[in-house]
Amino acid sequence: MGLGEVLVGDLRYGERGLMPAIVIDEEGRVLMLAYVDAEALSRMLRDGETWFYSRSRQEYWHKGATSGNTQKVLSILTDCDSDTLLIRVRQNGAGACHTGSYSCFTHAIARFEDR
Repeated sequence: MGLGEVLVGDLRYGERGLMPAIVIDEEGRVLMLAYVDAEALSRMLRDGETWFYSRSRQEYWHKGATSGNTQKVLSILTDCDSDTLLIRVRQNGAGACHTGSYSCFTHAIARFEDR
């Protein structure tokens, strides 16, 4: 694992101690949005696979622990404010979404390609 310019201690978590994490695949397709805190990020850095914090269950979860659809972390970037992560992964198994879809982003609200 290569170390970047931003130190983990410089990351800015929200008032509940959480930070949004956008997960993309190797081709840049958006797979999911989840939340991390310092412990989830530490587990991710240690294991090389994605770990998140479930706001509804209030517990840590290792992506794919029950489904087998794990995510190998390829890189972790932060935005310009250091308050959002962009995690590039190699998606293993059927996909990232608990519904069985490859991506959690499958429902269109609007499309403006023809304008």
